[in-house]
Amino acid sequence: MKDQISQFLQERIDAGDFPSAVYLVAEKGRIVLQDALGYAVVKPERIEAKFDTIYDLASLTKVLVTGLLSAKLIENREINVTDKIASYFNDIATKATNEITIKNLLIHTSGLSAWKPFYLISNFRYEIPRSVFSGEPQNIVNEKVIYSDLNFLLLTFLLEKLYGQRLDKIAEKEIFEPLKLHKTFFNPPNDLHTQIAASERGNEYEKQTCIELGYLKPPDAERDTDMSGGTPNAIINQYSAFRDQQIWGEVHDGNAYFMGGVAGHAGLFSTAEEVFKIAQQFLPNYTQLLKPATCEIFRADHTKGMNEARSIAFQLAATPNSTAGSKMSPESFGHLGFTGTSLWIDPARERIFILLVNRTHNHALPFVNLNSVRRRFHDLAIDLLEKNNSNYKT
Repeated sequence: MKDQISQFLQERIDAGDFPSAVYLVAEKGRIVLQDALGYAVVKPERIEAKFDTIYDLASLTKVLVTGLLSAKLIENREINVTDKIASYFNDIATKATNEITIKNLLIHTSGLSAWKPFYLISNFRYEIPRSVFSGEPQNIVNEKVIYSDLNFLLLTFLLEKLYGQRLDKIAEKEIFEPLKLHKTFFNPPNDLHTQIAASERGNEYEKQTCIELGYLKPPDAERDTDMSGGTPNAIINQYSAFRDQQIWGEVHDGNAYFMGGVAGHAGLFSTAEEVFKIAQQFLPNYTQLLKPATCEIFRADHTKGMNEARSIAFQLAATPNSTAGSKMSPESFGHLGFTGTSLWIDPARERIFILLVNRTHNHALPFVNLNSVRRRFHDLAIDLLEKNNSNYKT
């Protein structure tokens, strides 16, 4: 039954889009389709992908950790989504902090820019909230969706203030331990190294992005030299912020790496089956961590009339050209990760779709845009589910 999906993904592996893929499709709490294809590591050695291969989930961290923890606080009335963030970051007095609410952060309508390389503009992790607003042009709050890591970086520090612990410790206590997850963590232990899918060699993508945005001078640009006739120390120090080794077993995202591997926008590692266990927490009939009624916030459109349909933490399938494909219900919600990860949930049919690939590994820039792959994966999976259900009824 899974052959059509596996064949399609193997074709994309053979075409060089990504070296490995692990997928899982579940319906009504039961895993129906599952496979592992290709090589999770190609260099410096070849290691086949397996069902329990651990992937750098990248921005799936936003929903699986930060979004879920925020929902718990909303449910317990420990925060109100209408709260202005000025009350939590009272040492940062700006027009923005007085206007932006927690909800604006959760649905990406804060007006903050999409990204900043904090490893180039901050010295320490705790300086990031102030750096978020330093030199930041004030876009209009609630005008449109600007998907931004900055929103979930601020939520990281908000959660840590409320819980009084670092985010990884909060997640262990509130999510990983109750769900009995054994291969889900920030900063994977070294003894699991060979079970982890590898990522990019160095940070070439972020380095190029920093040059394009003006945060970094190109290495061949004219510049003054130091007293010894070499490259200025400031330039040397900037480039030293980027790793040049094979990134394998540590977070790919540069800001999360700067934060010690623990952040609310990226940094989570897990397997397809354990992502499935967390994903079930967003469905009322299967959640163990939330009240069933709370799960409604993930399917409700909070950005009607804007450029994207967004719920709390998630994008909705009603968004034009979303990666949900053509067959999911409009209130389905999902999220993507830069490394190649994807999670979509259809609450109307109680279906969960997980696709984990490591497109940044063993691939020169530019990385492949996976949106068409994701849409095709979802459409194929739904066709197979419908066929299976039809056969079962007859």
